[in-house]
Amino acid sequence: MTASSNTAVPARAHVPAPRRPAAGRVKPPIARRISVRTVPYLLLAPAVLALLGLLGYPVVSVFIYSFQNLGPRQINLHLTEWVGFANYQEIFGDPDFWTITGRTLAFTAGAVTGIMLAGLGCAQLMKHTNRVVRTILQITLLLAWAMPIVAVTTVFQFIFDQNYGILNKTLVKLGFSGFANFDWFTTSFSTLTIIAIIIIWQGVPFAAFTLYAGLVAVPGDLYEAVSIDGANAVQSFWSVTWPGIKSIFMLTMFLEVLWDFKVFTQVWVIRQGGPDGGSITLSIQQYLKGIAGNHYGVAAAVSVVMIVLLAIITAQYIRMLVRSQEADFA
Repeated sequence: MTASSNTAVPARAHVPAPRRPAAGRVKPPIARRISVRTVPYLLLAPAVLALLGLLGYPVVSVFIYSFQNLGPRQINLHLTEWVGFANYQEIFGDPDFWTITGRTLAFTAGAVTGIMLAGLGCAQLMKHTNRVVRTILQITLLLAWAMPIVAVTTVFQFIFDQNYGILNKTLVKLGFSGFANFDWFTTSFSTLTIIAIIIIWQGVPFAAFTLYAGLVAVPGDLYEAVSIDGANAVQSFWSVTWPGIKSIFMLTMFLEVLWDFKVFTQVWVIRQGGPDGGSITLSIQQYLKGIAGNHYGVAAAVSVVMIVLLAIITAQYIRMLVRSQEADFA
């Protein structure tokens, strides 16, 4: 036997083949593991956390201050004097507070109604006029919207001035001699009416442009269909236009309520809540109790009441919005 025949040939080492994971064991990427319903909440989470940080802290602070006796002495000495519900008892026990609350709600309702009706009229005018008239109207609305609030209020003060106002002089030239040196600020109703006119004048542009965008989005084929059926302008509005702009109309009205409910500058610049406190609203009452009266705890209680009222209005709006969406998908 030769040497070559006695030498054993080493066997080839067996290398196991890599295992393929079973089809059921394949782990999907992280994005696939997240439920589709969870993604919107995760995307909204940063904005919600930022809003809670910016808005939540002041609201909580005001709520805490409303249970304290907070004045210059407590602030300077860093004292915390808890008084329980004494601040709320003070404002709720004041008959003028309920009058001011009702006045604020009525004033807000009147101003918002005027803004929405005038805004809808301007939006309809922009839609049905030619390009030249529409451009002039849009520029005019933008200029009215861009004017500072104090400047607008000062201009209206000159318009309604007793001695030099252009309104009285115009009425006298038209034959109404009784308006010579007429004082438009003698009653609370006339004063609040003028303030509402100022707010409406500067609030109409936002409502008009927003509603105009909604009107443009309504398909023109729908108007042609109802016109073939013999519908007039009023029927066409309620059957085509209103369903198309209802959601944006309600949103605009809700925003106007939030803004006009807490209006301060126009009321204060006109007559500082006069005459004889007849034009005081909750925002003015808050200022008089807090900044002017140095009773910051009472002012905080008034603020809490305003927050609660706005929360109730917001809840009603969300309820109407949900009901309208349910009716659309029904």
